[in-house]
Amino acid sequence: MKKVLLSILTMVLLTGVLIANGGSDVEAGDTAPKPVKLTWSSVSVPNDAHTRAMQVFKLELERISGGEMEVEIYHSGQLFTQEGAQAAVVRGTLDMVYSDAAWVAQQLPYVSMLGAVYTFTGYEHMTRVMNGPIGDEIFADVVDTVGVRPLGAFYLGTRQLNLRDIGREVRHPDDMDGVKLRTPNSPTWIALGKALGGNPTPMSFTEVYMALKTGTADGQDNPLPTDKNAKFYEVTKYIILTDHVVGVIWPTINEEKWQSLTSQQKEWVMQALDKAQEVCDETNLAAEAELVDFFRGEGLTVIEDPDRDAFAEYAKWSYQNESPEVSSAWDWELYDRIQAAK
Repeated sequence: MKKVLLSILTMVLLTGVLIANGGSDVEAGDTAPKPVKLTWSSVSVPNDAHTRAMQVFKLELERISGGEMEVEIYHSGQLFTQEGAQAAVVRGTLDMVYSDAAWVAQQLPYVSMLGAVYTFTGYEHMTRVMNGPIGDEIFADVVDTVGVRPLGAFYLGTRQLNLRDIGREVRHPDDMDGVKLRTPNSPTWIALGKALGGNPTPMSFTEVYMALKTGTADGQDNPLPTDKNAKFYEVTKYIILTDHVVGVIWPTINEEKWQSLTSQQKEWVMQALDKAQEVCDETNLAAEAELVDFFRGEGLTVIEDPDRDAFAEYAKWSYQNESPEVSSAWDWELYDRIQAAK
């Protein structure tokens, strides 16, 4: 009986010691802080500059946080479709996504103007605005309205004019008079064609090469990589570096997730995104510069100095007077502030 009582007393004493010391080694390990995890989904493919930017973000954030933060990356639509990812980041079932003005405009209509002709006149103008005080104002509206927080603007590329031999060089919107400019068949794209001074000629993308070859269309607009991949240089004479639509994406985080981070963790996230943006932007800018030389080598005339100010002025007039159904929700005071930031 004494042995039984001694055993019970020993167990009680040991239990007291364990409680005083926070439990056993295993239990102590279970209560240690776990890394904060961010899950980022994209439909971009591995070789895309903005996919590489995600990988840079992961490596940099995990490095500077000393392992306090971790990032899980899913590209190529592995986790969500593009539509699904946008909805998931709003719900909070996904932490991060690439968003843009077109997606957000479904709930905040005025931001659609950020994808219009000559809202931005080139990369430098875009990044000065969207990664500066004006961008902060727009992103604050997105937080309040949508419940997600854009953390910056990454560069995807710029749309340029590409024309057949129409008997003249195009340097001014007046030079576009009568030019049959291919557009997709939607009000927004038709408004784009008008805003460039052309005669919008709707057709599907698969028809464009033959239309340029036969003269059914005089020109089309796309980023330079598309012009190369679709071999439009075989049936056109001019590349005009109008820089009329700047492609932008926003690394975006669920707002509740963002607010759950400490000030230090937020700072780390922004530092890592700066590195990621540098990779994305510089990769795309370098690719475009190389393609200009490629097109010259194929015998095209590259016009580097069109009157972009005149194009921008004409585009504003066109959207207001020729396409009010597209521009009625725009914030024209903000548009003028953006133009003043050139």
